[in-house]
Amino acid sequence: MLRNLFWLILSLVIIVCGSVVTSEASVIPFISGPGLAQNTGSGQTGSSGGNITLGGQNRVGASGRSGHRIPKPDEDRRGKHKGWAVKRKAKKKRKKSEKGGKKKSAKKRCKRKKKSLSLTEQEQPSKVKKKKHASDDRIAEDCSVESEGLKIRSERADDIPLPLGIMRLMGMDRVIDCHIPKHWKQRDLSQGKTCIIWLAYILSEGDHRKVSVREYISDMRVSLSEITGCEIKEHDFTDDRCSILLKYLSKRRYWEKIEKVLSERTIEAYELPKNTVRCDATTVSGYHRIEEGGLFQRGISKDDPNRPQIKIMSGALDPLGMPLASDTVSGERADDGLYRPLIKRMNEYLCNDDVLYAGDCKIGAFGTRLYIKGIRKHYLCPLPMTGHMAREMKRLIRIGVMKERLGEAGYVYAEKNDEKVLMAWGYEFHRGLSGEYEGRKIKQSERVLIVNSPTYAKSQARGLERRLKTATEKLYALTPQRGPGKRQITDVNKLKVSADKILKRYRVKGLLRYESVKETERIKKYIGKGRGSATRPYKIIERVRYQAVSVKRRGYRIRREKERQGWKLSVTDVSPERLSFEGVVKCYRREYRVEQIFTRLKSRLNVSPLYVKRDDQVVGMIDLLSLAVRVMTVAQYVVRRSLQKDKAELKGLHPENPKKLTDTPTAERLFKAFSKIMLTIIKSGNSIIRHLTPLNDLQKNILKRLGLNCSIYKDLEFERSPYKLSEW
Repeated sequence: MLRNLFWLILSLVIIVCGSVVTSEASVIPFISGPGLAQNTGSGQTGSSGGNITLGGQNRVGASGRSGHRIPKPDEDRRGKHKGWAVKRKAKKKRKKSEKGGKKKSAKKRCKRKKKSLSLTEQEQPSKVKKKKHASDDRIAEDCSVESEGLKIRSERADDIPLPLGIMRLMGMDRVIDCHIPKHWKQRDLSQGKTCIIWLAYILSEGDHRKVSVREYISDMRVSLSEITGCEIKEHDFTDDRCSILLKYLSKRRYWEKIEKVLSERTIEAYELPKNTVRCDATTVSGYHRIEEGGLFQRGISKDDPNRPQIKIMSGALDPLGMPLASDTVSGERADDGLYRPLIKRMNEYLCNDDVLYAGDCKIGAFGTRLYIKGIRKHYLCPLPMTGHMAREMKRLIRIGVMKERLGEAGYVYAEKNDEKVLMAWGYEFHRGLSGEYEGRKIKQSERVLIVNSPTYAKSQARGLERRLKTATEKLYALTPQRGPGKRQITDVNKLKVSADKILKRYRVKGLLRYESVKETERIKKYIGKGRGSATRPYKIIERVRYQAVSVKRRGYRIRREKERQGWKLSVTDVSPERLSFEGVVKCYRREYRVEQIFTRLKSRLNVSPLYVKRDDQVVGMIDLLSLAVRVMTVAQYVVRRSLQKDKAELKGLHPENPKKLTDTPTAERLFKAFSKIMLTIIKSGNSIIRHLTPLNDLQKNILKRLGLNCSIYKDLEFERSPYKLSEW
């Protein structure tokens, strides 16, 4: 009881002394007792004594402040302190900081932590706040990593070194540098290096937009610098820099030289055959404005006829389908006049007298065939079903049917699932070709092949059956039964015209026969107003309508039509010793190889729509993307040739079936096999550690068959130039 009274009196004394100290700006004297201790630290104590700690916490007086006392300010006219506004602002700021303490960024906490670590032990504040969140431990660890100078950078190398290695093996960067002039204000990175790095990005991402290259380069700067041996900066791939490259590629005097030298080097480096070249054209639609004399014009298109388009003419080297030459023209131009300049350029590239130019019926024009014979080359193409050939075709088909019945036709078989399947059958004959080329008379003979494809005939028969069925339904729909909203035909001539339009639209004229009857309805109508009666006058009104009662097929004509299905007429000047009847048929069946160029342009490289506006940029972009297709086709052909030579197969290219084996891999799957390859760089002070995801057996096998060394990836782990990490 006495003890509790003692401590109560002692507490009152402390409170009274504290109030006296506050009013007189003096220092509390030292008081000893249970639960009280003196802090003798010299950091922030006053000059007249130490601070009092109660219960293990720093306490200096009733206000809880340490250090020298601030004298009480005088009162202003309003009876308030002069520092009242300052205190109010400080109070609001303190409350705001307490509320937003949880939202403080790790960066500010790191700065505060660094500042506290930099102070000496004597400069440490006496009052240290405790951590309020569990995440403070992680933040403190991050700060310690930064304070030690540790930096980590990760880059996704993936398949970037692969196309770069192929393009350097082809010498693409050196060829471009030799033929594109260098501007006196150009940056250190050459146009050739800029081109192959941009192409590597396009092949990896399938994105040809100029705006996205710069961001990609900033994330791959170290890897690209190591691969190319040059300092790569994101400013080397700005929009204007890429536009300058496309401007040079669009100029024919530069592009044709690049195309020629690159084709010659590629053929020589990879020992490619150069006996057959395939030519074809395609269209690319865009959201461009139609201007007079511009590239984007309206024309016949299989993609989108409602949008303006450009036309791309390309020649591909068989059998790999590598583009040798390409032209970009306005979208309204016809294909016939585009073959001659393209063939002329490819003829200079190949320098081979036995070149066979194969194409579709557009290359089969008489003038084009005469031009090819004039330059002493060969051609193979189908003839267009126009003019006298359309009239002669019926006679030639009848001869073919007779030869097939007599067993005199030639047959072509193909292997399918270890079985022989009939591919085509037909016959051939010779005819003369005469004309004049550059003042020189040409008189040669050519072979005309009439070929029937059973598969093509079945497809046409299915189409004919669908057209007959649809036309029959449309004819019956012309004369519906009476009812609300059912319009009736009351004129026989109108019925005949409507039926002929249907037969012509579905190309079944002469194959269907329809019959109609005239129906007359007599209606009694009273004259005048009011109800009818026996004596009231009336009149008879006749309503006439025509009803189709039957639509029948003409069996004999349909059978004759089916006999003419599946036939094609081809022409070539190649001797039978070089290409037999079977060889000509199989050679033409490989026309799809040139179509792979357009498939890759539109699917993998996403050429439509084009994200460039000016005509020179459009032409340059098409030329750049043709180089990308060239790299893909070369990679695919070289790997397939190596696998067939060794009679080997690759496993692991199909994620959906990892155990699947294939000896005909595509370039898309070959590039995709190099995904998820990471380069990690750790810099601590002056030491740098690099780690690259190890290559698996499949990736090493692909590099070996492409003629590349694994060092194009492994060298990324070794720093060869000190400036590559200087801008971290």
